[in-house]
Amino acid sequence: MLSASACGSDDDAAEPVNPGLAVGAAPSASATATASSGPAAAPVNYASPLPRSEPTGIKIPRLNVSAPMTDLGLKPDGTIEEPPLSKPNLAGWWKDGPTPGEGGPSVILGHVDADRHAAVFYRLKDLRPGDRIQVTRQDGSTATFAVQSVERVPKASFPGQKVYAEDLDYPALRLVTCGGTFDASTGHYVDNVIAYTRLVTG
Repeated sequence: MLSASACGSDDDAAEPVNPGLAVGAAPSASATATASSGPAAAPVNYASPLPRSEPTGIKIPRLNVSAPMTDLGLKPDGTIEEPPLSKPNLAGWWKDGPTPGEGGPSVILGHVDADRHAAVFYRLKDLRPGDRIQVTRQDGSTATFAVQSVERVPKASFPGQKVYAEDLDYPALRLVTCGGTFDASTGHYVDNVIAYTRLVTG
């Protein structure tokens, strides 16, 4: 089963960029973050699938994210490649899955931090239902997704089937990064943060 690979910090780092992320126990794999107090989520109108077209960039207005995209394949151990830590603002699309906007789950990974500096998906855990994700595509179109839920799960219990291979009858996008407690002995976080989104008309 596919799983997420390392997605933050440097193997030589002694601590995460924000030690506060290490406070508190990890919730169960079924724990889901929902919107709290604040502005109401924007209305959602779901969209039909788009033709296949590879992604070129991603924008998350609420998080002030604007990043280029690279392709990611599989490593020999069966985990997904990750963007190089030397390019912390680079996001990566799993090229063996649907392109963003096609039917089924497309997956984009990004680091939470790199060499003790915030990276592209540093604030992914702050997304709320209704927040928009915009993915630019090679054909000149933009696929816009609305966040449905955000969860934090132990890497040992990563829901690979749900993230990469779930049988969906609509276009979806999953954003994946690291989170939870930082393990100084390995230089990695022990959890993954996953945002589940669905294609909308705008």
